Amino acid sequence: MQLSKRIAELPNYPFAGLEKIVADLKKTGVKPIDFGVGDPADPTPDFIRAAAQKSIDRHAASGYPSYIGSADFREAIAKWFARRFGVRLNSETEITSSIGSKEAIFHFPLAFVNPNDVVLIPTPGYPPYARGCEFAGGKPYFLPLFKENNFLIDFAKIPAEMAKRAKILWLNYPNSPTGAIATDEFFETAVEFCRRNKIILASDLAYSEIYFGAKPKSILEFTRKNVVEFHSFSKRSRMTGYRVGFVAGDAEILDGLKKVKTNIDSGTPNFLQDAAIAAFTDEQHVEKSIAEYREKRDILTAAFESIGLEKCEPAATFYIWQRVPDGMTSEDFARKLLAPKIAVVATPGSWISDVTEDGANPGEGFVRFALVPTVAEVREAAERIRRNLKF
Repeated sequence: MQLSKRIAELPNYPFAGLEKIVADLKKTGVKPIDFGVGDPADPTPDFIRAAAQKSIDRHAASGYPSYIGSADFREAIAKWFARRFGVRLNSETEITSSIGSKEAIFHFPLAFVNPNDVVLIPTPGYPPYARGCEFAGGKPYFLPLFKENNFLIDFAKIPAEMAKRAKILWLNYPNSPTGAIATDEFFETAVEFCRRNKIILASDLAYSEIYFGAKPKSILEFTRKNVVEFHSFSKRSRMTGYRVGFVAGDAEILDGLKKVKTNIDSGTPNFLQDAAIAAFTDEQHVEKSIAEYREKRDILTAAFESIGLEKCEPAATFYIWQRVPDGMTSEDFARKLLAPKIAVVATPGSWISDVTEDGANPGEGFVRFALVPTVAEVREAAERIRRNLKF
């Protein structure tokens, strides 16, 4: 039996490798502090869990859920969107449910990409942007994110030929892993670039509710024409295991995604939708999360600065995109952190960045820390780093 060529040629998912590193450390008796995978250690708020439990009984005989989400779910999203972004969405045509944002992001190119079409993808970035493109037969064209450009895409450097062949442009602001927030001017430029080149603008807004200054904006505040946005409850409400999200925006584009999804899945379970509705009724748990992530960020960035590393304070997300010491690669520094006296797990930036057309890897020279351990664990990690590293 042989794997299909598509699967055989697929690179390993980077975060699967991190799980093995953690397991190997534990086998040696070392207790690692894991900043590798962006999965919050704290529990989902109790009122959200209670809503899911209650809904299981209410939907005991409901059968398959709606492919696009229940009317109550979509209406709750529309109301939240109006409060949060000042955008009034039509809950019937401009919102559809998803099984978390990863599923929808991966499947989205199947609706619009033909073999050899181009998809414009920021790097470093979320692997499903590229993998979904490749599974649809498309060709990823990677757009490097550099610190000197505030980790924003430089549209002027996109070749005209690539823009002409492109079907989709992916954006992700607040950005994972850099923590950058986009300006109004950037969004306006992106909208105009896509309009001029007849490209669908797909925005991943998974981290919109984790920020430490000005509130991040939705691309739908600028236009709904030719734009769709992907949302997740995983980060906002610590619901990573629930696999519930939604996509909003241009109704015609959503129709294409809906057609794909009706042939792939059977909708988001009703009890998960009801848990998400409950999550949207409360902002206090979100504010608490922001305060905790800010505390963790400040503890760890202060430790890095104290050992001679470049200061790094992300404006949003729960990631720190730390520049490594001069003369070291991303993997060198990540391995140094795995020494038994430190035992801190982080993701080499080169692992989550793709090589661009000119042969550069814009993730090289950085290491990503996901601020998902508890505050106490972050303090312990900071102390281990201070005691055992100096540059």
